[in-house]
Amino acid sequence: MSRIHIAALAAICLALPAQAHVTLEKPEASAGQPYKGVLRIGHGCAGSPTTSLSIEIPDGVVAVKPMPKAGWTLQTQQGAYPQAVTVYGQTLTSGTRRITWSGGRLLESEYDEFVFVAQIAPGVAGPVYLPAVQGCETGEHRWVDIPKASQTARDLSYPAPILRVAAGEAKTTQAGPLRIEQAWSRATPGGASVGVGYLRLTNAGNTPERLLGGATDIAARIETHDMKMEDGVMKMRALPRGIEIAPGATVELKPGGMHLMIMGLKQGLKAGESIPVKLQFEKAGVVPVSFSVMGMGAPAPGAAAGSEPEMDHSKHMMAK
Repeated sequence: MSRIHIAALAAICLALPAQAHVTLEKPEASAGQPYKGVLRIGHGCAGSPTTSLSIEIPDGVVAVKPMPKAGWTLQTQQGAYPQAVTVYGQTLTSGTRRITWSGGRLLESEYDEFVFVAQIAPGVAGPVYLPAVQGCETGEHRWVDIPKASQTARDLSYPAPILRVAAGEAKTTQAGPLRIEQAWSRATPGGASVGVGYLRLTNAGNTPERLLGGATDIAARIETHDMKMEDGVMKMRALPRGIEIAPGATVELKPGGMHLMIMGLKQGLKAGESIPVKLQFEKAGVVPVSFSVMGMGAPAPGAAAGSEPEMDHSKHMMAK
């Protein structure tokens, strides 16, 4: 084997720990919403079988319930929350802060998942980390490294599993008799050129108002669109006259219906971010609003997961 091949093989071996880390199947969540965490284990410790997995539950992840695994012993450690959290009308001051599965035997050649469900507390936003310790028959991997301000997870040898939380409580914006609530969007896949915006509009005035579109620095333009089923195919059509909000009415832009198309994205939309947008109205004029970016497929703030259709706008047909 040549020196070049040996050097290349050594580089690959050195990179393996970072590439084979413990990850969450769904690394995105929304504040104030339920979350199902699935930790994926696809390797041992330098060939040694995995015999335990322990994870620390970060602040803001509450009402945690782990799923038992056949052949494994389940243990939890309880602890106080930094502040009381209300979940489904019940005030919680403490809960599970550590989960440990042990006593099993996962071979290096096998793959398995460790599952828990939880609630993301209101007001949580940005990345949260779940440090994990993977114990093996020989040795262990401590996936506990958290990036500093100038780092990313790729800079770490043993990064802790990361959960990106998007703000779930959008601000209310008032423009005269017009009230704008729950402005939100969804994260976009790599290379996407379009995004989608949703919001709720209430007209408390005596005359009709009309949403005409908008603008943002991260895209070429924002248009008003609608979805409808034609001959079994979901089609999208532009609304050149905008969306009317009658006096005293509330209009909700949501998945599967009327929405804003963010056209010509200059950068991808990432969960946890906020998009500054200037909405254009017929009478109210330009109104600045911030759109909270949820995870891909996330429901609207306050809606249950799976209660709304997930739309892939890259595959829509334009109605003629």
